[in-house]
Amino acid sequence: MPKGNSSKLCAKDFGENFVWGVATAAHQIEGAYDKHNKGKSIWDAFSLKKGNIYQNQNGNISCDFYHRYKEDILLMKSMGIQNFRFSISWTRILPNGVGKINEKGIQFYNDVINFCLKCDITPWVTLYHWDLPQVLEEQGGWVNRKILEWFKEYVTVCATSFGDRVKNWMVLNEPMVFTGAGYFLGVHAPGKKGLKQFLPAVHHAVLCQAIGGRVLRSLVNNANIGTTFSCSQITPYSTKKKDIVAAKKADAILNRLFIEPSLGMGYPLEDVPVLKRILKFLEPEDKENSVFNFDFIGVQNYTREVVKHSFLVPYLRAKIIKASKRNVKKTLMDWEVYPPSLYNMIVHFNSYPNVKKVIITENGAAFTDAVIDNKIKDEDRKAYLEDCVKEVKRARGKGFKVDGYFVWTFTDNFEWAEGYYPRFGLVHVDFKTQKRRIKDSGFWYSRLITST
Repeated sequence: MPKGNSSKLCAKDFGENFVWGVATAAHQIEGAYDKHNKGKSIWDAFSLKKGNIYQNQNGNISCDFYHRYKEDILLMKSMGIQNFRFSISWTRILPNGVGKINEKGIQFYNDVINFCLKCDITPWVTLYHWDLPQVLEEQGGWVNRKILEWFKEYVTVCATSFGDRVKNWMVLNEPMVFTGAGYFLGVHAPGKKGLKQFLPAVHHAVLCQAIGGRVLRSLVNNANIGTTFSCSQITPYSTKKKDIVAAKKADAILNRLFIEPSLGMGYPLEDVPVLKRILKFLEPEDKENSVFNFDFIGVQNYTREVVKHSFLVPYLRAKIIKASKRNVKKTLMDWEVYPPSLYNMIVHFNSYPNVKKVIITENGAAFTDAVIDNKIKDEDRKAYLEDCVKEVKRARGKGFKVDGYFVWTFTDNFEWAEGYYPRFGLVHVDFKTQKRRIKDSGFWYSRLITST
């Protein structure tokens, strides 16, 4: 690997216990969608319907991590990456969502975990990264309160199968995204729409993040338990009162809806009156059962959002003004390049007295990668990541609790409804040949995290 330190940044400045890593998700990298008795997930089903995914692509093969995990983990080791965040595919270990365990699936994750440990790489496991079993979705999925029982059984299998070696856990990945995009807007799996779907899905996800935490605490010795939230700095479009009110509503939905119930604060009903409709889904003791004392909160930030009042938008009367409409630098996802958002979200989550620790469990950017002489020149990504790490350093320098940073993502992968068009990886993947090539941003990150 190239030698030398990153300009003005050095890993030792963050302390010996700061965690540097990379993040991935099962459905986005594994492929092998029907191998060894794996059941169908909602994303397998959603991808079959024309028009749901960019160019009707799917994750059937993706990076083929299922067969190439040793190659990828060895590549991580060569880059000095010592922490690997990955998720478990629910349907790979419980093909029917509940009931009979698939030993082939258990063996696969045992093999991945054991090989990580052999390579001195610490596994960080996400329990739910959006790939609900389709058979459970056909019974209502996150809208059905039985999800509390289904999820508890799934987490119990994971904890008892892997908890002797895996100590770092995340319960849910970005519940606002999988409920909002999947059960309100219908643009993600399972493609449902409307408040009648969204509100019970939100409430059941809130309960499940606490249930998952309690199961892990009871079954895994010395567990370090967290959950992750998508979040964005919210900026009003103008100083007009209507825009300020709209921004406050957006902030409550995007940044507060899931963290505050877990802290015993309940839902932000006063700031978003339509949320009061969620109360009809609450049963006695639900508020108490939503609470769990997480060891850390995973903050996942990519951009900021500028919000304007809009009478045409139902319920919220607020709309996000896209980066392409604001004449600002943007990524391929049409997200504004705005690293200070990461600092501001660290400050936001530190403002809750009961948050023990913050870890950046995802941060990254998709840009067009230029392949020149078999090298991947991704200066925009490298600059973005460097600026974001500087924001983490600034936060630590001001005394805010932030104790780790995971890049999204290790390899280019299947980016949900956007398919393979946006590339976020530190490592380029040729999806026709499965050849891996470290990008310039990957070399930069390697130098940073191994610098002394």
